[in-house]
Amino acid sequence: MKADFPGLTNGWHYLDTAATAQKPQAVIDAATNAMGRDYATVHRGVYARSAEMTLAYEAARAKVARFIGAQESEIVFTRGATEAINLVAHSWGGAHLKAGDRILLSTLEHHSNIVPWQLLRDRIGIEIDVCPLTADGRIDLDAAERMLTPAHKLVAFAHVSNVLGSVLDVAQAVSLAHSVGAKLLLDGCQAVPRLPVDVAAMGCDFYVFSAHKLYGPTGIGALWAKAEILDVMPPWQGGGAMIDRVAFEKTTYAAPPQRFEAGTPAIVEAIALGAAVDYVSAIGLSKIHAHETALVATLRDELRATNSVTLFGPEESAGIVSFALEGVHPHDLGTILDEEGVAIRAGHHCAQPLMDQLGVPATARASFGLYSDESDIAALLRGIERTKRIFS
Repeated sequence: MKADFPGLTNGWHYLDTAATAQKPQAVIDAATNAMGRDYATVHRGVYARSAEMTLAYEAARAKVARFIGAQESEIVFTRGATEAINLVAHSWGGAHLKAGDRILLSTLEHHSNIVPWQLLRDRIGIEIDVCPLTADGRIDLDAAERMLTPAHKLVAFAHVSNVLGSVLDVAQAVSLAHSVGAKLLLDGCQAVPRLPVDVAAMGCDFYVFSAHKLYGPTGIGALWAKAEILDVMPPWQGGGAMIDRVAFEKTTYAAPPQRFEAGTPAIVEAIALGAAVDYVSAIGLSKIHAHETALVATLRDELRATNSVTLFGPEESAGIVSFALEGVHPHDLGTILDEEGVAIRAGHHCAQPLMDQLGVPATARASFGLYSDESDIAALLRGIERTKRIFS
């Protein structure tokens, strides 16, 4: 697979896919053609190229819908998962929550699934509860069951942790949320590049993800929500494309998903996202997951054999291994590894509450993609040994 990715043709050992994935040539070509040879606006032009671009743009929406088991009318294009969660908080939360209502998050959430709810709390007076983790770094759903009450209107959990790689038991989370009448939002950023996702079968209410972690471009992502939920959500931004008719006396709005896509959309990015979905689908998510799982097991075994390394998260983590090297700050480790041609992530990974829980300021994180292989692990281990010699 490495040959499909221009960013990896120089022997670079890229182990930061959880932050952002490298792009295959097929995605780059789709973006180049959409921006050049095929470019025109969408939804407005009466000329042929505009009509063709509109078809391509909406075809990308259809690809995303099929990819996660949804209907086209339920897919809202956003700038990414962060904007998608903010959209839900502002629109659905603003319209359906009131002072005294409660939201349940977990300790391992990304900041993007914490801060929008805090902003909503400060605006309307909702309360936020935080579900703890199990000893191996999973969301403790038994604790969630004890915490949930009829006052909880939303549960918002990561499908896969961006730090620990732990996978949520979605069926149990759905059952628990719905048992008290709450909606369930899943942050799927780390799941959609690694696990087959079928939102209809899972039974959640909202699902969000970003394209750039799915081997697609930055600047675009998607919100999925059940049709009956989208229908009663008010718009959160005003402008062109999201309207039915505008008059100074009164404006009426388009039906979903257009109601939530104000302004000229990310045309090129949507088409490139569609190409990324095609690329990943042709390989098969089950194969990708099996490949990454094998690499995770190999790396964890190798690191466990090193006495100076502390591993975080469960053994069955999905494509992600976080660890700490005794006596070495993760930033120092990352710097030395870079000299060895190895790229990892070092820091709090936009999960500072989780770092507090782990009792560390930061971790080193190696994350795999479909293009990763054993040579990347070998290079990482060589770099760790060199770091140990330097700091000894």
